[in-house]
Amino acid sequence: MTDTTVAAGSRAADRYENRLLVILFLSFGFVFFDRQALSFLAPYMDAEFGLTNAQLGTLSGVLALTWALAGMFAGRLSDALGRRKPILVAAVVLFSLFSASSGLMGGFAGLLAARALMGTAEGAVLPMAQSLMVEASRESRRGFNMGLLQGSSAGLLGGIVAPLVVVWIAETWNWRVAFYVTIIPGLVVAALIWRFVREKSPRTLAEAPQEQRAAAVKVPLREVLRLRNIVVCMLIACCYLTWFVTIITFTPTYLTEVKGFDPGTMSGVMTCLGVAWVLWGFATPAISDRIGRKPALIGFTVLAVCCPLAVVYVESPVLLGAIMVVTYTGLGCFTLFMATIPAETVPRAALATALGVIMGVGELAGGFLGPMVAGWASDQWGLQAAMFIAAGGAVAVVALCFALKETAPAVLRRRAAAVPDGSAA
Repeated sequence: MTDTTVAAGSRAADRYENRLLVILFLSFGFVFFDRQALSFLAPYMDAEFGLTNAQLGTLSGVLALTWALAGMFAGRLSDALGRRKPILVAAVVLFSLFSASSGLMGGFAGLLAARALMGTAEGAVLPMAQSLMVEASRESRRGFNMGLLQGSSAGLLGGIVAPLVVVWIAETWNWRVAFYVTIIPGLVVAALIWRFVREKSPRTLAEAPQEQRAAAVKVPLREVLRLRNIVVCMLIACCYLTWFVTIITFTPTYLTEVKGFDPGTMSGVMTCLGVAWVLWGFATPAISDRIGRKPALIGFTVLAVCCPLAVVYVESPVLLGAIMVVTYTGLGCFTLFMATIPAETVPRAALATALGVIMGVGELAGGFLGPMVAGWASDQWGLQAAMFIAAGGAVAVVALCFALKETAPAVLRRRAAAVPDGSAA
């Protein structure tokens, strides 16, 4: 093989990497657009259904429950079949349909069923998307790509576009119409995946013999769970999902009911969360490529502790929005413990399984139980209880991070170079 052929193959792989990143960015972004719509529309739905805080928490929790179970099942199924693309296409089509169905429901029970079905479809998206992205990414861009896919996409479409669009639609027409329109982008993205995404990236095909040998070695789930980083990442996911889901579920209601913000002001403050989500979604993993996964997780999580506390103690919407941009750093950390660290820890043949299990366990504990406990506590002691629970989840993450083993390739190479026999790695 000539140098020219190798260079051409590398350029083709790089072009596909960038194209795949754009498509998967849109895919996961619209997952969170649909997931976040409930929180932003809660004040409008409450006027019609009279939802309690516990019921609002349950609506978020049941989606997390089915999301968790679907993610674990889809990850294991994907590794067993050696297929990602068909599962991803089906998941995107179904979550779009189920999201739109929320607008048809006439009460809490119907909404609960629609959210449960939506979570069943959405749970498969992240393990499939990140597995495809890892295989197509250059080592030097792994954290950056995975951060854009998981963090910045959800922040842009779920944190910035969603509050502006769904609140505007609800104000102009009604909250049901806001759910109906969520079907359109999902179907468009599913068509893009079907047309342009490959089951195997050019970069993977260039290493075909090595990849075939790796795929032939089946890795039992019990072996995956014996890896310390995987167990620690599962525990971090439980605590960080509590932080995230509790904030995003109860902050809109806290701002309108406790602080007395009008819907437009609430939407503006929530958009600041989206700005931070986009910023830190790619910046945190990119920084971790250079300084290491572990110090990045610790430093940015310390900032994340302050975000829910600011919701309680800062009265000015302008100042609150500014503080949220600085402290809503946790979504950048999500990529590290849910995707990048596991991808650098487990064999390729167990990648989707590991991602699905970490996401699934985290969603069960933090996404399902967390908001229900926070909703019950808010009914007992006021909505500020939810914010304190969120802050506590982030504090627990800081403590857990010290048990992680570093995995960033650049950091490990520097350590190995500092000790000639490589024992520092």
